Amino acid sequence: MWYLLRKLGLLLLTAWAAITLNFLLPRLMPGTPADAAIAKLAQNGPVDPATRAAIEAQLGVPTGDAWSQYIQYLGNVFRLDFGVSYTFFPQNVSTLIMNALPWTLVMVGLVTIIAFIVGTLLGVLAAWKRGTWLDTLPTLGGTFTSAFPYFWTALLLVFFLGYQLKWFPTSGAYGRESTPNLSLAFINDAIGHAWLPALTILITSLGGWILGMRNNMINTLGDDYVTFAEANGLRSRTVAIKYAARNAILPNLTGFGLALGGVVGGSLLVEQVFNYPGVGYLLFNAVTNQDFPLMQALFLMITISVLLANFLVDILYGLLDPRTRR
Repeated sequence: MWYLLRKLGLLLLTAWAAITLNFLLPRLMPGTPADAAIAKLAQNGPVDPATRAAIEAQLGVPTGDAWSQYIQYLGNVFRLDFGVSYTFFPQNVSTLIMNALPWTLVMVGLVTIIAFIVGTLLGVLAAWKRGTWLDTLPTLGGTFTSAFPYFWTALLLVFFLGYQLKWFPTSGAYGRESTPNLSLAFINDAIGHAWLPALTILITSLGGWILGMRNNMINTLGDDYVTFAEANGLRSRTVAIKYAARNAILPNLTGFGLALGGVVGGSLLVEQVFNYPGVGYLLFNAVTNQDFPLMQALFLMITISVLLANFLVDILYGLLDPRTRR
């Protein structure tokens, strides 16, 4: 319980620091959000003070001293009120994120979990059967695919599986004639559109999990407690899973926590290539159009998700290795 409370306290402290930093960064940048909007208008001619005042009121530019703004900002964060998006005006930032988040969580999240599980199991198998084809095949395959950039793999899949073979749709999350709902027809349509971006993420991330787990496992197999377990006549599968893999998986869990936290941020390049309406695609539009409220909300959401994912990994560490609770 003391270990859990310490980790929870650290999580809350770090979250408060992230929220505060998220408040300070836009205010340390030169200019204001209204300046960016006025600069675009100024390309067509001078902007009078009345127009500037109207734009500031419309965009909700903060007023008052820094402390009052900070208190107001904290209240808005707890209410999930991040203002109005400049890019998709007059839509609310929270609404935009809530609409994009399910697409990212379902597609990127599931693929990240599948890649971790499959890659870890293949890494365990490769290490346990080192020197055989069961080691050579996953290792060479993982080394080969992990060298592929996201965007290059995505373009190859689009060209061969989308345009040449016409097996999958090449862009979007569903067909133009479909309307989002929970019907079986729409779910099948959405799954068909998710295949290519999912394959891109799976192909490019699987190799890292395989190689990382294999190297950790090989180091663990040389430890005395593994030799002792084998000498006691335990089954090979029991020694591999319950003794060697349980300790070898700890470094991989750290990487999985970071990857799981990054799921909320989406795979920006992949979503951009496939025009997939996830959080990564939303973030790209926010940065391109200098949409400060949307960027601020997305950065905060990504930071908090990484913190929560690492908190869960710390708890798993405590369960798998009791030494970490000391």
